Amino acid sequence: MSAQRTISFPSQELIDAVGSLPENLKPVLWDLQTDPQVPLEDIEIAVMPYMAAPAALRNVRKAPNLKIVQTQTTGYDGMVELIGDRADINTAAGVHAASTAEMAIGLAIASLRGFPQAVRDQRDARWNPQQWPGLADRTVGLVGVGGIGEEIRKRLEPFEVNLLRFGSMARTDDHGEILAVSDLATHASKIEVLILIVPLNNSTHHLVDAQLLAQLPDGATIVNVARGPVVDTQALVAEVASGRLCVASDVFDPEPLPEDHPLWKCPNALIIPHNGGNTAAFFPRMVKLLHRQLAAWSAGQPGENQVHRS
Repeated sequence: MSAQRTISFPSQELIDAVGSLPENLKPVLWDLQTDPQVPLEDIEIAVMPYMAAPAALRNVRKAPNLKIVQTQTTGYDGMVELIGDRADINTAAGVHAASTAEMAIGLAIASLRGFPQAVRDQRDARWNPQQWPGLADRTVGLVGVGGIGEEIRKRLEPFEVNLLRFGSMARTDDHGEILAVSDLATHASKIEVLILIVPLNNSTHHLVDAQLLAQLPDGATIVNVARGPVVDTQALVAEVASGRLCVASDVFDPEPLPEDHPLWKCPNALIIPHNGGNTAAFFPRMVKLLHRQLAAWSAGQPGENQVHRS
């Protein structure tokens, strides 16, 4: 067995849930805001807090001998820049797949069946039946075919939609054709529901810009469960405020959305405060992942979901 390594956890709750560690791994509490109970030089593996502020995350740099960083999120945008090449980065891919997929479907249904309007009507005690588009028979563009994208695809099957999937390159898989993201504009005019679940990187920043939004048909709904900057916010606001398009989004640019942001006042905007993975399923799934990671790290292996830098 290799020499003992110190691994930091962001909360005592997580340490207690993980339970006994392999003999060559020593747990220590470090929330990246207060000092740990051991010298920072001792920490070789750090489990990051979930959805922490960037200022707190930057404190991970204070551990000079860090070898592995484990996120509790699927996305790792900003982490490579933060960590550089001084440590490996492992993500929580898979932990949030089911909950994020159900958020995507929930947002689509809520928007397309008029739930936000029903909530406003309930507040005013107003009986206001009206026809809404619904999800059945809609053409849905699913942009992103990774783990969460696949979970969204599976959940869309019973809703009888016309599904167009877009990935990094054109190809086919067991479920049919995957179009290239570069061809998204070619198909935009027929996409009535655009669901975004791509990682944020240089190629996806403002993937949905003013030009693409303009090509979507009147009444189309944008469902974003990826990252806020995948969509050009200024262009989105222009289309939504005009009433031409709808948005049902879990993520925004900026976050938190400022109190005076125009989207708050748009009746055709459904705003969720980045809650996609934050369900009761998250914590036990994260603990199960950590059990597997700890066994791998104890054996000198890299563990699951290691980020491969290009």
